[in-house]
Amino acid sequence: MIKTISSLRKSLALPIHLHIRTLQTFSKYNAQAASAVEEREKLFYQNEEYADMDWDNLGFALTPADYMYVMKCSKDGDFTKGELTRFGNIELSPSAGVLNYGQAIYEGTKAYRKDNGKLLLFRPDHNAVRMQHGAERMLMPSPSVDQFVDAVKQTAFANKRWVPPSGKGSLYIRPLLMGTGPVLGLGPAPEYTFIVYASPVGNYFKEGVAALNLYVEEEHTRAAPGGSGGVKSITNYAPVLKALSRAKSLGYSDVLYLDSVKKKYLEEASACNVFIVKGRTISTPATNGTILEGITRKSVMEIACDQGYQVVEKAVHVDEVMDADEVFCTGTAVGVAPVGTITYQDKRVEYETGDESVCQKLRSVLVGIQTGLVEDTKGWVTCIN
Repeated sequence: MIKTISSLRKSLALPIHLHIRTLQTFSKYNAQAASAVEEREKLFYQNEEYADMDWDNLGFALTPADYMYVMKCSKDGDFTKGELTRFGNIELSPSAGVLNYGQAIYEGTKAYRKDNGKLLLFRPDHNAVRMQHGAERMLMPSPSVDQFVDAVKQTAFANKRWVPPSGKGSLYIRPLLMGTGPVLGLGPAPEYTFIVYASPVGNYFKEGVAALNLYVEEEHTRAAPGGSGGVKSITNYAPVLKALSRAKSLGYSDVLYLDSVKKKYLEEASACNVFIVKGRTISTPATNGTILEGITRKSVMEIACDQGYQVVEKAVHVDEVMDADEVFCTGTAVGVAPVGTITYQDKRVEYETGDESVCQKLRSVLVGIQTGLVEDTKGWVTCIN
């Protein structure tokens, strides 16, 4: 006690400028703490309002929402507790695994707003499982299903004001897992980062809900047996840009890829799965390791079965496509999009579209479930507020 009192007296005897400096330091820390509290309060306050956006003219372009979720994986393979932070740039070593060897995968999911303002997520647990599958293929650790879903929920709720009004679009949510640890020789990165960010979006294609015009690509292939075409590796997408850019310059919406072995069997488009309709039969290329197992694809197949269609997964010959009644594409970004024409070699075929089409019937059920307009009897939708 005597020593404590003595120390206190010495402190009180300090020159006045040192007392002022001490008070300034405390004031700085208090201001920082207050700012942090204010930031958290602002986060939830902002969620009660809509962002200043032209909701009637949303396209599919990046408009960063306020917050992103970040979680790190230590060298022992365990992910630390993640946290929300302001959307912004991240710092990477030039030798990060993702930059040098493309060790990264991503997912895509959406949050929808009901008429009553509630936010809905569509099957995020399936995205989590697919990321785990992809991470295993790319020799990466992956968040657990609970960690993944919790991160998506937090990101959606923190960015509530960026979720478009009902019927105006959705909040596209991008979970990204990448090797951020430095590595020089070819091998897995020593550390990993899991990030979830978001952006409000409208229709993926510039055609909006109008029918697409597709071109069958014969020169370039998207994936090969034994490769990574069946997972959402970032390395799958840059190679399609050349063919896609050429097709768009000729007026097409997207490219349909054929198998890399015989170049006669349909695989998928640049970033979506494809279906063909002939009578009451709906066929889609089987996922044999080169085709991504789309969550929208899986959902549409189940809805079609419920409506009495015969759904077949098989090798779909390009001649079958040219003889189909309807063709449509599915994906998280594209939804369920009708195809109006397909051009293969020198032949151009037109397909049935419109309100009475199979595509539109399936789309209306799917979108209805996603947005809460149709009763969810399958447990696909999660309400987060």
